[in-house]
This record gives sequence, C-alpha cells and structure tokens, in this order.
Amino acid sequence: MLDDARPMETAGQEPRVEAHLRALHAYWNEARRGQDVPKRADIDPRRIEPLLSNAFIAERIAPGVTRLRVAGMHLSEIMGMEVRGMPLSCLIAPPARDAFALHLVGLFEGSATLRMELRSPGTLGRPEMRATLLMLPLRSDLGDVSRTLVCLVTRGASGRAPRRFEIMSCRATSLAGIEDAGSFQVLPGGLSGTDRGRSKKRGRAYLQLVT
Repeated sequence: MLDDARPMETAGQEPRVEAHLRALHAYWNEARRGQDVPKRADIDPRRIEPLLSNAFIAERIAPGVTRLRVAGMHLSEIMGMEVRGMPLSCLIAPPARDAFALHLVGLFEGSATLRMELRSPGTLGRPEMRATLLMLPLRSDLGDVSRTLVCLVTRGASGRAPRRFEIMSCRATSLAGIEDAGSFQVLPGGLSGTDRGRSKKRGRAYLQLVT
C-alpha cells in the first residue's frame, strides 16, 4: 500500500512540515489510549492518510538494530537501491552507527520517542542534505515493544546515491514526559496542499513517509 506513495515537495514549507510531524505524534499519542505504548494494530492508515507518503514501520530484530519492513520510493531513491529488509542504520554514516544503535535501545527498552536532526555533507555530485527522523515506539501483536512508526523528512536535492547521514542532535522523550497534545488533526491535502504529483529527482526537497 505504502509502496505506491510518491514523494512530496517540501521546499519553503517548513511550518507545514512541522505541523505534519506534530500531527503524527499527536495521533500516536491518541492511539495509546492511556497505555504506555500503542499497538501496531491500533495504527489505522486511514486516520493519517495525508501522511502515508511520509512514514514507515521498522522492526527491532536485535538490541540497537531495526529492519525496514517496507520501504517507499523516496527512501530507495536516497539509497540508490531497494532497501526492504535492510537495517534502518543503512541511512546513517558508519561513524555514527554506534550512537544510533544506543538511541534505538532507548527507544525500545526505555519506551522513549526519538527525534533526530540529520545531515548528509555535500560532496562531488551530492549537495548537502538535511533531514528529520521521528521515531515512535509500537507494540507488536505479541505485546512486546518491537516496532516503531517512523517519519523521515529530507530537505535538499538527493544528488548521487547513496546518501548517508550524520546525527546532528537527538531528543529522546520518555513516555512520562509526553503531554497531551490536544485533539488530533491532520492537515488536508498532504504537504503540498494539492493532489500528489510526480516530483523531480533534482533541485527539489522531498518529504517521504514509508512503511
């Protein structure tokens, strides 16, 4: 289903991007229904339809290691390959992967939400890219916290693949520190405010949610 989602343009839409990230977080918080972590089955794609091109589900397979269950077009474009079944850390530059693994341990074992600001330095054929990675823990059908709802936002042309990111900052929020975000409301029309359209590969910024 999410494989059919197309990347949306986000250049000049930072306030709208932030609004969508807040809306996704608010929906996840609503799905908790007084529990610590919502179940994967409680996430109804129809409730966040405008966001479906921007999110994905990853599965914990070992401490500090998550696997992409399904990956959409934009993520595969960034990596220049089919990434289904690959670890989420394939997006992260090798020197930062140990730190990334520790953050994942906190996500699953500490049941915290994560928001990372990422940067892919500019090199030959690769203009600098910035990205935001939002990760929200989920329970599997067995009841263990082993899934995560993820939203990846990239800013800047993707250039030559693959792109890998440094971690500029990471904010972990324990579930006890999460306040009620109020009523859940997804902005209509996705990020562009218009119908989805095919985006160009260069010279644009993209927001992509995959599962």
